[in-house]
Amino acid sequence: MKLENKVAIITGGAGGIGRGISLAMAKEGAKLAIVDINEEAGAKTLADVSEFTEAIFINKDISNQDNVKAIVAQTVEHFGHLDILVNNAHASRQVPFMEQTQEIMDLSFNTGFYPTFHFMQAAYPQLKANKGKVINFASGSGLTGKANQTSYAAAKEAIRAISRVAANEWGADGINVNLISPIALTEGVVAWSKARPEQYEQMVNGIPLRTLGDPESDIGRVAVFLASEDSDYITGQTIMVDGGSIMLR
Repeated sequence: MKLENKVAIITGGAGGIGRGISLAMAKEGAKLAIVDINEEAGAKTLADVSEFTEAIFINKDISNQDNVKAIVAQTVEHFGHLDILVNNAHASRQVPFMEQTQEIMDLSFNTGFYPTFHFMQAAYPQLKANKGKVINFASGSGLTGKANQTSYAAAKEAIRAISRVAANEWGADGINVNLISPIALTEGVVAWSKARPEQYEQMVNGIPLRTLGDPESDIGRVAVFLASEDSDYITGQTIMVDGGSIMLR
């Protein structure tokens, strides 16, 4: 039980990679505050993780900074403390560079970058008190400049930037800040694979391990590692959990 008696906030924790992380951490004993705007998915994930641990579901829009502060406060009030922050939630639209608008850019930054930034600030006192762990999310889209991903890539690289700054500043406080850059077989990818089977096959063949990661057993287990004492001497790093698709130099 690597995370026994630890308390984690997981944004976007009811579906896809977030659900996988919720399940993986629950099975290692972490108590969870699962944050998601999808109430139906939240209820299901809450029921599933409750077989293993104590958990609450918080149905709030994290693009609102006041909601972010309220989520942290509610978590601490319910569980007594906070040890792990997982900033997973993010929404974006894919359009060519010259079709990007301020509205599309705002969507990506207001659901991904700013909530990550605001959660880190709001959670800092608890993370400092408990020598906590922050797990943020990067993307190969930002690392390689993938076509049609301007707003998403920009927000993800901005998240990487503030994560490195926080890792430097907060290291003296005993706080570890790392990122995961994943490729996973989520519900959305499954739907896309059925609609565009040739593109899906091409993508899989471009992955050295020739498979997509499982949200729980692949991505979730790495999140457990980064949230546990096993990663105490790792900070400021982007961990590529992508089957070898991008090999950082």
